[in-house]
Amino acid sequence: MAEDHEYHLKFMKRAVEVTLEGLKINGGPFGCVIVKDGKIVGEGHNMAVINSDSTAHGEISAIRDACKNLKAWHLEGCDLYTTCQPCPMCFGAIHWARIKRVFYGVSDEDAAKIGFDDFGYDEVKKDITDPTKKIPFQQIGREDALRIYAAFENNPDRVVDAPNYNKK
Repeated sequence: MAEDHEYHLKFMKRAVEVTLEGLKINGGPFGCVIVKDGKIVGEGHNMAVINSDSTAHGEISAIRDACKNLKAWHLEGCDLYTTCQPCPMCFGAIHWARIKRVFYGVSDEDAAKIGFDDFGYDEVKKDITDPTKKIPFQQIGREDALRIYAAFENNPDRVVDAPNYNKK
């Protein structure tokens, strides 16, 4: 399928429509659609306040919808169209989902102008042990927690999210 600007714009316009639908029920101003082979397979808008769920961003909602619709936990070959540059959490989810490409409407700077200014980009760039992080991280109980991984490795039916993992 030959793709051009109009092809991509069609899906971005749908992401805007999804966002406007969410605004009618007091959702946040962020929406997203996921496309595979020219068809929308997932949609979502921000539901964080409505659902009292800080992870219910538009991209996360659309990824959940696409995974459910495709009965898959990876979305290889899918494109994601979102109304705003993804925050670090959504960026991580996009990578975990194996999305092929991302198209976004406004930048994080645009979102900051209407009060969405803590996207955490600077925090993500810091080393996890950096004492200047807003939320401190400290490792504790590693030996106890490692037992989980031993149990996982000993399960012959385990499913691993790393393509290069070497099963024993």
